Amino acid sequence: MKKSLLAVAAIGAFASAAQAQSSVTVYGILDMGYIGGNTRVQNNTPGTAGTTATNLTQNTQTSSIGSAAESTGRLGFKGNEDLGGGLSGFFTVEIGLQPSSTSTLDSGATQNRQTFVGLKKNGIGQFALGTQYTTIHNAVSATDPGQANNMMGNVIYDKAAGTTTPTVTTSSASTQTAGNAQYSGMGNNTSYVVRSSNMLTFSTDNFAGAVVNGFVQSGSGTTNNTTTNQTAGTVTGGKTASSGYGLGVNYSWQKLLVTANVQTFNQISPYTVAANNGAYTTGFSSPYGAAGAASLGQNIADTTSYAAGTYDFGILKAYVQYIARKQVDAHNSNNSVGRTAQQIGVRSFITPTIESWASAGNGKIKYISAGNTTFVTGMTGPASVGANFGGFQLGTNYYLSKRTNLYAIYGQQRTNNATYNATNGPTAYNANDYAVGVRHTF
Repeated sequence: MKKSLLAVAAIGAFASAAQAQSSVTVYGILDMGYIGGNTRVQNNTPGTAGTTATNLTQNTQTSSIGSAAESTGRLGFKGNEDLGGGLSGFFTVEIGLQPSSTSTLDSGATQNRQTFVGLKKNGIGQFALGTQYTTIHNAVSATDPGQANNMMGNVIYDKAAGTTTPTVTTSSASTQTAGNAQYSGMGNNTSYVVRSSNMLTFSTDNFAGAVVNGFVQSGSGTTNNTTTNQTAGTVTGGKTASSGYGLGVNYSWQKLLVTANVQTFNQISPYTVAANNGAYTTGFSSPYGAAGAASLGQNIADTTSYAAGTYDFGILKAYVQYIARKQVDAHNSNNSVGRTAQQIGVRSFITPTIESWASAGNGKIKYISAGNTTFVTGMTGPASVGANFGGFQLGTNYYLSKRTNLYAIYGQQRTNNATYNATNGPTAYNANDYAVGVRHTF
């Protein structure tokens, strides 16, 4: 009997020790409310049949009970294990939730919000492998006055919850797709890449106020393609691959935080060449004896830089942000899409339970095409066109507790002089959205 009691006590002590060294936390966010929006697009240039109608105006209004106005729903599990000697292992598994949908678990592309595993060494830093946020998104999350919510008006984290895309169409439903400036230059959440799979991230400990972080990304695999179509006289070659890297530095001193970051992603797809056909002389050399390329395939370099700063004055926190993104065709640097934006904002607790924020910003979008219609849809010849855009956002949280708050958010954006080519003239977009709801974190 005594031996049995001793064995039970030993097992209990071992379990207690194991529990003390490792832990798993379940967390999440549920956000529901009433969301509405209005969009208006106008084009006053006569166009050819099937492109743009004369004096075309399109108005769209939407409203419904919806989700994710302030924060995207999520369910997560994270754990940490003390391995001794200042070394610890950690993991995170996080999936999207859509409480307004018949399928609560988000089955879209963002279902896997984060899944990674890593090691941390006290005094040095940490690394992790898996699907993770990019360097720039982590920096934006720490320096955005709206805390990267999903409403319109933020030109850095450009989102558009509760509204539809205001494209220009004719009675034949032909869409004006050349660039499609939309709300803030490049569309919904196109300021930067938010997350990626197959990433190795790292972050140093804080050394004299500075933290260095970054990532390396490699695609799920590289496939070499060597297919010959003798009937068509073509050869498909090259590879399908993606890669990327990022680097950032955060520096904090008392109430000041500044950050500078850059990240690049490359996407490559196969090419098609005319087998021994001298008619194709685009300067591309094939290993199969072709004179040139019938189709260059895709080879896009996507580079984004972000710099921001915050200062806590006590009664309020001030924000300043700048972002620049450029996507360039590696086959012809004259094919590119560029977007720059800058924004200022403030955030403050008006009372111990009421928090408010405001932000305003503007920017420019520019499309340059040397006639490559696959890179910039609708660009049938050399062109350099673009648009100016701007927006603002106001929001308030009323905290019922540390985990539950009511919110009200209003955002508005505009895009002026969005020109595409000689056929499609200047276009103006105006859009706004608003939401009132409740958010609970657990």
